[in-house]
Amino acid sequence: MKRIAKLLAAGTALAAALLGSAPEAEACTRVLYVGSDSLRIVGRSLDWKNPIPTNLYVYPRGIAKKGHDKPGAVEWTARYGAIYAVGYDGGVTEGMNEKGLVVNGLFCKGTVYVNESTASRPPMSLSMFPAWILDNCATTAEAVDLLKKQEFTISGSDFDGGTASALHWGITDLSGASAIVEFDHGDIRVYEGRDIPVLTNDPPYPDMKAINEYWTKIGGTHMMPGTVASPDRFVRATFFDAHVEKTSDAALGMAIVRSIMANVSVPYTYTEGSANLSATQWRSYSNLRDLRYYFDVVTNDGIFYIDLAKVDLRKGAPVMKLDVSLSRDYVGEANRHLAPSRPFTPMY
Repeated sequence: MKRIAKLLAAGTALAAALLGSAPEAEACTRVLYVGSDSLRIVGRSLDWKNPIPTNLYVYPRGIAKKGHDKPGAVEWTARYGAIYAVGYDGGVTEGMNEKGLVVNGLFCKGTVYVNESTASRPPMSLSMFPAWILDNCATTAEAVDLLKKQEFTISGSDFDGGTASALHWGITDLSGASAIVEFDHGDIRVYEGRDIPVLTNDPPYPDMKAINEYWTKIGGTHMMPGTVASPDRFVRATFFDAHVEKTSDAALGMAIVRSIMANVSVPYTYTEGSANLSATQWRSYSNLRDLRYYFDVVTNDGIFYIDLAKVDLRKGAPVMKLDVSLSRDYVGEANRHLAPSRPFTPMY
């Protein structure tokens, strides 16, 4: 008992040192569930203090795109079709492509994208950055190679009354190769591994791992942190993800990862005397093996999914959109609710 008390005191000091100036406004969680027979499901929650209307767009291959409306911006033609979750119909939050590559963007307030050496590189908007990766890469290794060249400079519009879009990203492919991507004063930091299980928000990923290592020594069967703070969610998600059944059954796998995500979500309308606290608005689940992208709006009666394997992703096929505002009664496969659409207009 004395040992646990000493560890708890040390961990509390560590967390305070790392997080003393961090607000509690940014709360998102990404969890990778690894089953058997190549089943991998990436769950994520989108938590924010104000509603972020989000729709689903499916883009086919072969569409020419640009990363910004500034001169000299990064340009490309999509090699792969993909489904994107698009906030405000203006910016890609996350998505999965037809090769089973998933990119999730989470808030990280310490992010600084640009320095003097990168400022003059070809412009890339945050609204298009995840799409750029998904459109061009089949694997995490390809994405890492693309990013490490850093032949771009990132910028993005403020949102929600002036909030800066400070983000970091988790990338995972069908094989389990994973990467966490962060920007440190303009320099890109990529942390690679296999089946990296969890990403939340602040502090940066190496510091978060140090906090988790402290709690691992205590052991989750004895004690776990229980608040909505980012490190606490990281610890709980990591522990539960490591102590659940490994299955090849997609339905059971979904049930498992949904239960983990429920444990680390912030209750809807949750308040604690602060206007900056963030509640979970929606959760997504990307089944990399079976190419199913699930969407779970917390105010909906059920959960629905797009079967990407059944969508026409050939060059020349139309962009398709699912209007999430109409989805309250959707349950199960929702491909029939996709409708031809104009491309979304990026918030450069």
